[in-house]
Amino acid sequence: QVQLVESGGGLVQAGGSLRLSCAASGLTFSTYAMGWFRQVPGKEREFVAVVGRRSTVYADSAKGQFTISRDNAKKTVSLEMNSLKPEDTAVYYCAADLDYMKVVRTTAQYWGQGTQVTVSS
Repeated sequence: QVQLVESGGGLVQAGGSLRLSCAASGLTFSTYAMGWFRQVPGKEREFVAVVGRRSTVYADSAKGQFTISRDNAKKTVSLEMNSLKPEDTAVYYCAADLDYMKVVRTTAQYWGQGTQVTVSS
């Protein structure tokens, strides 16, 4: 059974940083594209970033502010978030799929339960 468990969310002041982590189990981690997404109430889930075997893609809103990375040995994917703004407040989810483009298109096969990030002004 595939499980993705996010951690690292919390409350942070504007301008601060957070590092989210997602621990994966039940899959051959190195073969999966891993992505981060976020969602606020009443809005669609938004793609943030994806890391494949050899490349990364960021949403325009994440470029220069967020950094995605993976550790295949530990089966984790992380999202380093800097210079946080109140509009970054959301539930952040990680996702996995063998198909890189399915992650980019927010149609990944596996999803975590999410972790809340709240940025205060």
